[in-house]
Amino acid sequence: MAGRRSRIGLAALPLALALGALAWAAWPTSLPKPVGGGPRLAATRLAAFRDGPAPARQVAFSADGHWLATSSAAGPVVLRRLPDLAVARRLAHPGGATSVAFDPGGKWLATAGYDGNVALWDLASGRSIRRMTGARGTVWTIDVSPDGRRIAAAGEDGIVRVWNVADGRLALALAGHDKNVWEVRFSPDGRRLASGSFDRTARLWDSATGAPLRTLREHAQAVVGLAWSRDGRLLATSGDDSTIILRRGADGTPIRRLDVGNHAYKLAFSPDGRFVADSGRARSGPGTFLHSIAGRGGEAEAVRIWRVSDGALVAALKLADDSPGIAFSPDGRRLAAAVDDGQVVVWALADEPSP
Repeated sequence: MAGRRSRIGLAALPLALALGALAWAAWPTSLPKPVGGGPRLAATRLAAFRDGPAPARQVAFSADGHWLATSSAAGPVVLRRLPDLAVARRLAHPGGATSVAFDPGGKWLATAGYDGNVALWDLASGRSIRRMTGARGTVWTIDVSPDGRRIAAAGEDGIVRVWNVADGRLALALAGHDKNVWEVRFSPDGRRLASGSFDRTARLWDSATGAPLRTLREHAQAVVGLAWSRDGRLLATSGDDSTIILRRGADGTPIRRLDVGNHAYKLAFSPDGRFVADSGRARSGPGTFLHSIAGRGGEAEAVRIWRVSDGALVAALKLADDSPGIAFSPDGRRLAAAVDDGQVVVWALADEPSP
């Protein structure tokens, strides 16, 4: 069998190389470079850990800054104490966890997964306290309302669902996207809900009534990242078209487009609103192709930090693989990223003086 596999691999090599050449020809040859002046952030790698061989999916800091939660495609959700990052508890979402979100009050953690369910876990005991069902297929994204009373979730079936936390009752089922939904986020005041989909749109909804407010159509490919600034004045969207669009939070009107140069999977604003970070594809199309067939290539820039005031790139951070999740700590002093090779990496952040 080993010899047969080798012959199949050799026979397929010319096709693989041809496809790689086509990808190389079609991919942009330059990526943005960090600027050397103005307000910037210096990032120092603080820790890197691996909870298992499966890809890490998401990272989240608790609102009080005491916890870091990480999810894995294999199932484990790990809670670590800050600042020492010591493992405090391991939770198991059946079938693998795609997304995690903390209760703003610090009492429970929500997880979602490939089983199509949302689970609530008591932080003190690690006990499962409620499950929310009804989604058809994987739930890719969850978010908790600022008052902690509602959970929004969405995924493969394209429906955005909102449940009441107190009794687990489904409050809203929002239909409008034509394809799977990759991200949902409540606005900081809790009055609006944003969703991003593979149908190339982001949508704004009234979170109380479910009424559609606006459809945002400026992305050329799937919209996979969403983030609100803490004051709600800005909404950022990102996608497989390798762009980030900074928008007016009130109605989603575009203000500035950032050319990332690569797929931007997740977004996070710094707590002070001065920067927005994206995590995404680590390599170019050809680089990703070669890495997938040869497992080589070293680390590459998968996390980028942008200055909101002028859209300048201020930092590009290297990882061994693509990064599907990113989060700032509440005090803005740490940045965490999930990595497809199973690692979670944490950086310490500090203002970098201008030269």
